[in-house]
Amino acid sequence: MVDNINVYRINAGSCNGCDVELLASILVPKFGFDTLHCTYTNNPEEANIVIVTGSITTRSKPFLEATLKRLPDEKVVVAMGICPITGGVFRDSYSIEGPLDRFVNVDVNIAGCPPSPQSIVDGLIQACSLWKEKVNA
Repeated sequence: MVDNINVYRINAGSCNGCDVELLASILVPKFGFDTLHCTYTNNPEEANIVIVTGSITTRSKPFLEATLKRLPDEKVVVAMGICPITGGVFRDSYSIEGPLDRFVNVDVNIAGCPPSPQSIVDGLIQACSLWKEKVNA
């Protein structure tokens, strides 16, 4: 059993609203991120959970696909915010390639624009549980 879960984030063309809320969720102790035994990593090869924000723009798609290939096979993919889930308000634009589930199996959706810190932590709790199930299966 692994004691620590590594979380990696990919910004695939977001407005940064989700990124700000994610940062608040991680840094503010009252939301309980630290109780999940999660660590934020800057290395996709170490990631157990990957969080994707943004609508998946044409410009970000090659980076997203290359990064997804670098992730371990046993991973949990989280779409955070309405943009990676549906393409967001820009979904019909010529420059939007999303939603995320066109490119990878999405395990957890955290809805909102942006989602609240409580929703983010709830989604991460679900992602941690799914990852532990995958590892122990």
